[in-house]
Amino acid sequence: MKIVIAPDSFKDSLSAPEVCDTIKNGILCVNPDIETDSIPIADGGEGTVRVLIAATNGLLQETVVIGPLGEEIKAEWGILGDGSTAVIEMAAASGLPLVPVNKRNPLLTTTYGTGQLILEAVRRGCKRVIVGIGGSATTDFGTGMAQALGVRFMNSRKQVINEYMTGRLMGEVTDIDMSGFDSKLKGVGISVACDVTNPLLGEKGAVYVYSPQKGATPEMCVFLESNMENISLLAADKLKDVRDVPGAGAAGGLGGGLIAFVNAELLPGVDLVLKAAHFEQRIKNTHLIITGEGKVDHQSKYGKVISGICGSAKKYNVPVIAIVGSLDASYQELRDIGLTACFSICSRPMTLENAKINARELLFNTTCEIMNMINLHNKKFLK
Repeated sequence: MKIVIAPDSFKDSLSAPEVCDTIKNGILCVNPDIETDSIPIADGGEGTVRVLIAATNGLLQETVVIGPLGEEIKAEWGILGDGSTAVIEMAAASGLPLVPVNKRNPLLTTTYGTGQLILEAVRRGCKRVIVGIGGSATTDFGTGMAQALGVRFMNSRKQVINEYMTGRLMGEVTDIDMSGFDSKLKGVGISVACDVTNPLLGEKGAVYVYSPQKGATPEMCVFLESNMENISLLAADKLKDVRDVPGAGAAGGLGGGLIAFVNAELLPGVDLVLKAAHFEQRIKNTHLIITGEGKVDHQSKYGKVISGICGSAKKYNVPVIAIVGSLDASYQELRDIGLTACFSICSRPMTLENAKINARELLFNTTCEIMNMINLHNKKFLK
């Protein structure tokens, strides 16, 4: 019997590779003859780099870049096992956790470091770059990113803006000069893991939905929206009109900026990760998939890891069992997701904190019980 183990992380408790190892140990404890294949999964957000490195036997990299406040920081990224695909989390270079709470202000933060990571990957010979854009500290339409790639932004005096581009400086741009765009980027495919559909502008756009989480006051939001409209009009004239593209408002407009400046493709994060990990090829001859994540609820069918795994498994008629921390979905909702069965690791009433602290033991025990049930079925004790 072959089992593919393909979980997401259990947030604030176990990483996806740790979940894989724990489930594998439970399987082999009950039946050491079972063949397992561990494929840690993420949805394009935090942890995606390490997940894809583990899934493809890739190499972890570290590069010094400009952080969101203009200071030098070390940012982690990776080269996948094929040697030609890079994976980047914009949060590693331009993320909100990099900014102290008392300094959070999207008028003053930049995506310049994210552009440096893209450029470094291309200079290392990568022909494809996957960019996860969750967790941003920025609202700059990716102008900082573009600046790092050689794009020049001009002000009303026809002077190049030499400061790192920020949400504030978007409003000073009167022209976009692409003549210095790095030629090494030509022919490089850039895919963006994006799980939101917000447009660039308006009440559901980049500014009003996400900037308050990054420290913007209502007054700042009005200013940022005006600046975002300015830069988007220039992009529409010089490059592409991305104002109504679903997902353009992701990560402070970085989604739209990546489309406009580098012709990127926005895709659901879990789909990108499954494709990069060659998931469908690896499940073709398997008997069972065991997946899992911190919580399953009625929203899990909308672009979440378990939903993506079930979609692939359905093509090959492979049953999927999920092991989760919190199970808050009805029987029918679980079937709608595509799950064969779902089990919570919580074996008794407990606080969330206790569940997190004891997650490894609880996950191991639950896996063992599932395997005992499978053994019972395989021995044909059930008619």
